[in-house]
Amino acid sequence: MKPGKVYLVGAGPGDPDLITRKALRLLGEADVVIYDRLIAPELLWEARPGAELINAGKEPTKHRLSQESINQTIVDRALTGKTVVRLKGGDPLIFGRGGEEALACRQYGIPFEIVPGISSAYAVPAYAGIPLTHRHLSSSFTVITGHEDPQKPESSINYEALANIGGTIVILMGVQHLTRITQALIAQGLDDRTPAAIIEWGTIARQRSLVGTLGSIAAVAREEHIQAPAITVIGEVVRLRERGLQWFDLLPADLVVSSQTANEIV
Repeated sequence: MKPGKVYLVGAGPGDPDLITRKALRLLGEADVVIYDRLIAPELLWEARPGAELINAGKEPTKHRLSQESINQTIVDRALTGKTVVRLKGGDPLIFGRGGEEALACRQYGIPFEIVPGISSAYAVPAYAGIPLTHRHLSSSFTVITGHEDPQKPESSINYEALANIGGTIVILMGVQHLTRITQALIAQGLDDRTPAAIIEWGTIARQRSLVGTLGSIAAVAREEHIQAPAITVIGEVVRLRERGLQWFDLLPADLVVSSQTANEIV
């Protein structure tokens, strides 16, 4: 049997309106949709009637399916001739393991396409009123994961370089390790008074943004019981939020996206 095709699709950061037109079209054509934990449920309603919906969501301490199982599920469905959409939060290739899933397809001779999505790395700060660059404050930004592969013998992040590169630092998936990360940056010379913010559940109604400094933000997150998903931003651009750029916080309640996570209702 000729294999079907796999589409590795970015769903955006949470707000369902931020998905691309191509992604929506593919959702409506797929035989199988394998989706992540943080996918807006409204997006699953775009799947065609009769499509198989498979929840492959991972939580920080609990995985519904291992990555190996997800890879095999994609391959198994495609080898039966089905069109598979692997729907991933944000962009499929930015800390999203889309590369591993694409390699699994290639190994079995399954054709695939990658459909980029809006990454939470810049979309969530934007919804919190924090532009990652500003011509007077930051000419670059660096994105790191706060949750590296636990099988690594040591971190592969160069904190000395990160502390001295300048610009804005964005930390994805770093809630559990925020104290260690911020202390490493301070130890390498980054001023502990540098403005910092942490944004929980960015781009949907549950969004919560807290501001502090590099030296205090981990304690602020702990005291306010910030949970994943959350993004931390470090740099002078954080000050712009308090200067009036917190537009999302000021929206009328009826205009704010109220999505729950997909695994809560599907």
